[in-house]
Amino acid sequence: MEEAFSGFPIGITFILFFLGAMVRGQATYWLGRIITEQSLKRTRPTSGWSKRVHDWLQGDSVGRGAGFIRKFGVAAVPFAYLTVGLQTLIIAAAGVMRISIIAFTIAQVPGALAWATIYTTVGFAVWGAVFGALQGNPVLTALLVLMVVAVIVAIVRRRRRRAAVEAATV
Repeated sequence: MEEAFSGFPIGITFILFFLGAMVRGQATYWLGRIITEQSLKRTRPTSGWSKRVHDWLQGDSVGRGAGFIRKFGVAAVPFAYLTVGLQTLIIAAAGVMRISIIAFTIAQVPGALAWATIYTTVGFAVWGAVFGALQGNPVLTALLVLMVVAVIVAIVRRRRRRAAVEAATV
C-alpha cells in the first residue's frame, strides 16, 4: 500500500487518508446503527451472513466497544482511531448505541486526522519494518506465529468457559 501513494504529494496523501478514515468510520457507524435497528428489533435470522452479523452485534466484541463508550463517552471515538483491533468495534458500538450522528461525526474528525497523520508519515514504515524484520528471520516469524496462536487459544478457552458458565446457570 505504501508504494501506491509514494508518488503522491504528501498533502494529497493526507487528504485521501483522512477522507478514507471518515468514510470508513461513517460506513461502520451506519452499518451498526441500521443493522441493529432492522436486525435486532425486527428479525431473528437463523442462518447466513445476517445471522453472523446479528450474533456479532449482540456478542462480546461489540459489547466491549460499547463498554468503552459507556466509560469514556463519545471521547472513545477519536481514541478508536489510534488502536488496532478496537477501532471497528468502538465505531460500530457507537452506531449500535445510537449516538447522535452530529456528536459522532464531530468526535470522529480528530481521530481521522490522527489516523491520517500517522499513516501519511510513519504508519506504513512501521508495518514495513515489522514485515521486513520477519522476512529471512525464521525465529522472529516463529515467535510471531506462536504469539498469534496463543492469543487465539486464550480467546477460544475464554469463550468456552463463558459458554459453560452460561449453560450451567440456565
